[in-house]
This record gives sequence, C-alpha cells and structure tokens, in this order.
Amino acid sequence: MNFRRGRREDYPEINLIPFIDILLVIVIFLAVTTTYARFAELKINLPTSSAEQTPTPPKQIEVAVAENGRYQVDDAAVGEISVDELAAALKKAAGSQVDPVVVINADARATHQSVVNVMEAARRVGLSRITFVTQTAP
Repeated sequence: MNFRRGRREDYPEINLIPFIDILLVIVIFLAVTTTYARFAELKINLPTSSAEQTPTPPKQIEVAVAENGRYQVDDAAVGEISVDELAAALKKAAGSQVDPVVVINADARATHQSVVNVMEAARRVGLSRITFVTQTAP
C-alpha cells in the first residue's frame, strides 16, 4: 500500500535571509565601533648635538675614468696605465695627507675593469675611503 500517492518528497531548503541579516548586523556593528582617526602631522623630536663641525674637510683625490679606459688623477692626465702606475699616481696625489678620500668619477660607458683598477690601486696604496660620483637622471 502506498499512502503517499500525490505527495512529493520535500527536500531540505537553505534559507539565506537570516544569514544575510546577521552579516548586515555585523557590518553595522563594525562601522559604528571603528574609529577613523587621521594623523595630520607627525610630531618628531630630532636629536641634538653639541659637536663642532669638522674644521677642514678631508682631502679628495679626484680620479676620472674615461669611456676608452684612460685615467685622470687630480687634473693630471695619466692615460692608459697599469694598476701599479695608477697606484704610484694616487700615492703622489695623496702626498702627506692622512686618509684622503678617493672620488671615482667614471663615465657611464667605462668598463667595469677600469673602475676596479682604480679601486685596486687605492687598496695597494692604503687608501680605504672610496666614493663614487653620480648624477641625477633628467
């Protein structure tokens, strides 16, 4: 005997309305309780120093490296020379100065080896303070 003759089987149904209501209440709660503080400025207390400025800046030895590998040490063109000859030119330019700064001004298209040669020559002479000159892009 089949007593369920005209009735269809009911499938479980998921009702999303209560879920949406709960999410809406959570969003409203977060919006109300959130603080929207903006900092208009940063108050920074910079450190102070009472040290005097260095009376004389350290001597600089300017070394220019051209695109073709030629060197110039303190406005004296030395041409294409070996590392030993470049070291002698740096030592002569340093004179009796204590720990001068070697400023390397290399062309953008100069070979990497040319710049490394200047650094090696400075190391051989004992000049450890080396810096590079750059320019800002237009």
